[in-house]
Amino acid sequence: MTDSSLFEYLLRLADDRLVLGHRLSEWCGHAPILEEDIALANIALDLVGQANALLTLAGEVEGKGRDADRLAYFREAVEFRNCLLVELPRGDFAFTIARQFLFDAYSLPLWEALQRSANETLAGIAAKSLKEVRYHVRHSAEWMLKLGDGTAESHRRVQEALDELWRFTGEPLQPDALDRTMLEQGVGADLAALQPQWRERVANVVQAATLALPKDGFMVSGGRTGRHTEHLGRMLAEMQIVARSDPEATW
Repeated sequence: MTDSSLFEYLLRLADDRLVLGHRLSEWCGHAPILEEDIALANIALDLVGQANALLTLAGEVEGKGRDADRLAYFREAVEFRNCLLVELPRGDFAFTIARQFLFDAYSLPLWEALQRSANETLAGIAAKSLKEVRYHVRHSAEWMLKLGDGTAESHRRVQEALDELWRFTGEPLQPDALDRTMLEQGVGADLAALQPQWRERVANVVQAATLALPKDGFMVSGGRTGRHTEHLGRMLAEMQIVARSDPEATW
């Protein structure tokens, strides 16, 4: 295992959470009820905190003097390694909840597996993150049930969101050469083993919410290799503008 491979792997984990955390933060002051406004903000903070820990470790592994802030605010879109699912615009509340649930259902078994990582620092990050994501998945699953088994309008919206998001769900769970290398070295998770756990959890909640599980088809990918939608560049322009306005500033 080379340092560059571990660095790339950590970027994937970190960027997923940094980008999704920013997307959730866009709901601050705009959620349908005050309690949910606070809940989404707290989940966003959890995700950004996880990203910060992962980027800090990535910077140490890279050994080029880049800390978490440098990696977050001074990389271009093509250097980000997040899956495409998390960079899509926030959409309406049903879209946000459906995406969050699909991602949480993936994150839970991922962090469970990474607790056993041969990299002790990553294992520690996973153990802390697992405590947070257990709440995240419970929260998003409860909202899936409320929306799916609620009014005709809420049911329609969350079903449309599921149908739109489904083609983006293959990328996080599809192992590539880097994932296989990390698994062989005892650092990464076995994504192939996580797939049935993810599908079972998603299917159970979707059924309980009186929704229909979308049919499998073509899966969109590219984010893991830096091929993103136009949405990421626009999001980063907003997220990075303060840091880039004074690159030498310290906080």
